[in-house]
Amino acid sequence: MLINKDYIYLDNAATTRIDDNVLKEMIPFMSEFYANSSSSHLMGKKVKNEIVNARELVANLLNADASEIVFTSGATESINAVLKGIVANSDKTTKPQIITVATEHSAILNTCKYLEEIGFEVIYLPVLQSGILDIANLKNVISERTLVLSVMLANNETGVIQNIKEITKIAHQFEALMMTDATQAVGKIPVDVKDLDIDFLIFSGHKFHAPKGIGGFYYKQENKFVPLIHGGGQENNRRSGTSNTSGIVGIGKCAEISLNQLDQDIEYIKKLRDRLEQELLLIEGTFVNGHSAERLHNITNICFPNIEADFLIGMLRNICVSNGSACHSELIEPSHVLIEMGLSSEDAFSSIRFSLSKYNTQEKIDYTISKVKEIVNNFQT
Repeated sequence: MLINKDYIYLDNAATTRIDDNVLKEMIPFMSEFYANSSSSHLMGKKVKNEIVNARELVANLLNADASEIVFTSGATESINAVLKGIVANSDKTTKPQIITVATEHSAILNTCKYLEEIGFEVIYLPVLQSGILDIANLKNVISERTLVLSVMLANNETGVIQNIKEITKIAHQFEALMMTDATQAVGKIPVDVKDLDIDFLIFSGHKFHAPKGIGGFYYKQENKFVPLIHGGGQENNRRSGTSNTSGIVGIGKCAEISLNQLDQDIEYIKKLRDRLEQELLLIEGTFVNGHSAERLHNITNICFPNIEADFLIGMLRNICVSNGSACHSELIEPSHVLIEMGLSSEDAFSSIRFSLSKYNTQEKIDYTISKVKEIVNNFQT
């Protein structure tokens, strides 16, 4: 029997619980083996070797070479490092244009706004009602003037997955660099940088059961960019600063676990998500925001017309869900993602994101279904 003090956590697109085995792997590097990985003594060398091993594990998850993985503090830093680094290494007179999508995460959108302020032309492409990028529209605006195209692999609010492989082919036809924010996808679905032929790919540990404060990016080795952070030359001169050893060890272990359990976790979580979604859609008027098939298996974004999401979230009490991106959850404005998909402000304000993980159970999903139905029924009567 569930009691009120038991949290039911369905906000895994915001952040995730650290995997128990990941935490176990990290602890020695905060207690016993705490040396700086740049130190030349024996403990320092042991720590450095562990970082080398973790880099290999993350590279394996992405089908990359270890030398192509750069560790940072997370996705936001990685996005800034890549976009600003590409721009700093470019000739604005020949390639002054950046293209992205209006439904991207704020880390992309606000970085692009900064790049506009320093003289770059930025095009924000619309999406279809499904949340999918209109490829025909992209083909109409991209040109030899385009420096970089940045398209999110999986949306953080709806889970909608873009066809990055096809989009990358279009970018390369015009000799534009291709970057994807894969923060919501890495560790949850197969991501193969060689198959995608991507130039830059962003990831973050706390979205797939590694700790907060560690993430990074993949870069194809022939691509050059200027580092955002200069200093001691760590990360092969791509990002300076003392290595976050415990975080790096943690994300490495998490990458290993994810690679081994990917198919099993997808099947388990999708079954729970589908049950939650099917039952909640029995409530009159409800509908799912985003493409029904091209989306992550762990996210459903459901509109409950005429009921404000904040009211419903408050009434759910110990059930943790979201009314949009965690980065904007305190702003009193509708989700820009849902608005760009054609929802009215009223429906956007009435939409809730449920995002699941391997730690959810059918018992807690069933409890959530019953509580949501109870609250909505009481509100409507």
